[in-house]
Amino acid sequence: MEQKLYICYTTNTKVMDLETRKYEFIQRLFDVNETLFERLESVLNNGTKEPQRISLEQYNKEIDEAIEDVEKGNVYTQEEARKIANQW
Repeated sequence: MEQKLYICYTTNTKVMDLETRKYEFIQRLFDVNETLFERLESVLNNGTKEPQRISLEQYNKEIDEAIEDVEKGNVYTQEEARKIANQW
C-alpha cells in the first residue's frame, strides 16, 4: 500500500511556527551561561535602537587599528575562536 503525505501551508501555520520557535528559544535560555545571556541581552537592546553611522575618519581609524592588531599578532586562529565561542 502506497502512503502519501500531504502538507497544507496556511498563514496561520507560519505564525504558529514562529510562536513555537520563540517558546523553544525561551526554553533554551534557561541553559545558557551568564556571559552568553548578557550578549543576547545586548543584541536585543541594540536591535531596538536606530543604527548609528560613523564618520569616514572614524571608519578609517578603526581599519588602521585592526590592521595594527593583525600586524602585532593580536588575533585568534579559527580553532581558538571556535573554542571561545563554545564557552558562550
